[in-house]
Parts: sequence; structure tokens; C-alpha cells
Amino acid sequence: MRRISRTIIITLVSFTIFGLNLSAGRIYLTKYKSDADANIYITKYKSDAHIVVYISEYKSDASGNEAIWYYTKYKSDADAMLYVTEYKSDSDIIVCFSQYKSDAGWKKDNKFQGEL
Repeated sequence: MRRISRTIIITLVSFTIFGLNLSAGRIYLTKYKSDADANIYITKYKSDAHIVVYISEYKSDASGNEAIWYYTKYKSDADAMLYVTEYKSDSDIIVCFSQYKSDAGWKKDNKFQGEL
């Protein structure tokens, strides 16, 4: 009995620790910079971007894929909260949107790679 409860506790702790490193895909755009996990700047050019993003209509497409985003209506549903900046110099990540799912992915190294 004691061994089973210890196994369950270890499993739950492991899931919690490693679960935090899952890549995000469900995005909430916040109105406030202070609420955001990261600040993004949107560019037209793939060559300027850190990441090229495809916006999905389906939540299931975005799960576990950091370059395919699904916009949530509520903060509580989001994996990450982002704030769109007006200036490139204020951003943490430069984003370019694509109409094609096959274009999605990181193009340049960034500290948020693997977390967003």
C-alpha cells in the first residue's frame, strides 16, 4: 500500500515538472504587457522572423506544437499569453504568419524556443 502511494506521488510530481516543458499552441492575446509571458512583434517578412506561425481553426492542431497557434477566447484556456508590441525593439519574439501549415516553425534561435 505504501509503495503504491509513493509511486503515485512520484508519477504526479514527474508529470507536473515535465508537463511544464510542453510546447504551447493555445494562445491568448492580452491587452496588458504586464500579463504577458512574452512580447511579440509581427512582421511581414519570414527572413526577419524568429518563428513562422500558422493559425489553426482547431484547438487540437495546436496542442503540443509551438508553431501552430490556436487563439483562445479565455486566459484560462491558454498555454501562453502574448502581448503584441508596436516596436520591434520592445519584442521578445518576432513573428511572421503564414497561410500554410508546412511553413510553420522556428527560423532563428530564441530564448522562448521550446516554451512557446
